[in-house]
Amino acid sequence: MTVAAARDDPRFAPVEPEELPRLALEISVLTSAEPVPLAPVDPARIVIGRDGLIVRRGRHIGLLLPQVAAEYHWGPEAFLGAACRKAGLAADAWRESGTEVVTFQADVFGEPGEGGRGKGEA
Repeated sequence: MTVAAARDDPRFAPVEPEELPRLALEISVLTSAEPVPLAPVDPARIVIGRDGLIVRRGRHIGLLLPQVAAEYHWGPEAFLGAACRKAGLAADAWRESGTEVVTFQADVFGEPGEGGRGKGEA
């Protein structure tokens, strides 16, 4: 799976051999997803740095890990908007009935050094 992500993910250019020394492996073990009560979703229920998001509407789905919002210094509404965009939806689709939002947490394990966070750090 790691090799496929490095070489075959259509969203990114393949990893070049000279980049390998600067890469660090990170694994996020996800908890069970918990639905956020439907329409309207209360952004205050989302804790940045703790919660990850899954947004679903029809065949569209987007998932962002908990550490993403913290890395980009997003608040809950920006995080919801980014998850919607990742799902191929409008940024404010989380406000619409028929859009399901669920949260989850993650235990993060990684290599020390650039890019790695180590166990449990977000």
